[in-house]
Amino acid sequence: MNKQQLTAALESIGMRPGRGLGQNFLLDGNLLDYIVRLSAPQPGETVLEVGPGFGALTRKLLASGADVYAVEFDHRIAEYLRAHLEANNFHLTEADACRVNYLELLPQGRPFRAIANLPYSISTIFIARMLDLPEPPEAMFFMLQREMGERLAAPVGTKDYGALSVRTQLRYEVKLEKIVPPEVFFPPPEVDSAIVSFRRHERYSADKELCRLLPGVVKTVFAQRRKQLGKLLSNNYGKEKALPALEALNIPTETRPDKLSVDQYAQLTRLLFDLP
Repeated sequence: MNKQQLTAALESIGMRPGRGLGQNFLLDGNLLDYIVRLSAPQPGETVLEVGPGFGALTRKLLASGADVYAVEFDHRIAEYLRAHLEANNFHLTEADACRVNYLELLPQGRPFRAIANLPYSISTIFIARMLDLPEPPEAMFFMLQREMGERLAAPVGTKDYGALSVRTQLRYEVKLEKIVPPEVFFPPPEVDSAIVSFRRHERYSADKELCRLLPGVVKTVFAQRRKQLGKLLSNNYGKEKALPALEALNIPTETRPDKLSVDQYAQLTRLLFDLP
């Protein structure tokens, strides 16, 4: 969809893109093709797309033969999609993607992947929702704000490394695949974007209790990331648990939260909660 076609679609429903909703529509067909090549949707597989907009990426996903489950918040865009996208493999839900029950929306017992030009205003909450699912997506391919992508992929010890970095990397190998300039969107955002891949690894998938408990640990310590782990953990989990756990892992009590790797947080969580 070029700018002229997009403008016509917007005018047909009397709409101006809302910055508050993170509505930045991708105009570059080459980038859309790149996302499809990168994600390689397969016939019959389940794909979740959040924020389909006027269906530029959606059409390419449908053409692959994938079963596309799209979630669109804006009523006017949802009506446009119902009128212009008729395909047996297209399933549209008009709802807030941060509140949808994905266990009910998606086919039960089937793995799925998420592929989207994700609305920037919901990216943090939505990705956290995906991580909290009993069975998160097999992989995710998102257009995100560059800053957000850098946070998710950040290595330990860097300023961008935080609670969401640890939570995401517990499940996925995260990679910034391509930096995208503002001018390929309408309206152009004020920052660079990035196409980010999340490929699920299985190092911790079998440990359901660890995956359930670790987010609380990292949220607790990164809420005060400049403080020492010994004090943070003692205040929240008791000295009798916190200090022996740090000692067992050879982690000095004065260590800051951003100095622990994902594996160290996994080990620490096991010790704090007496997990095997």
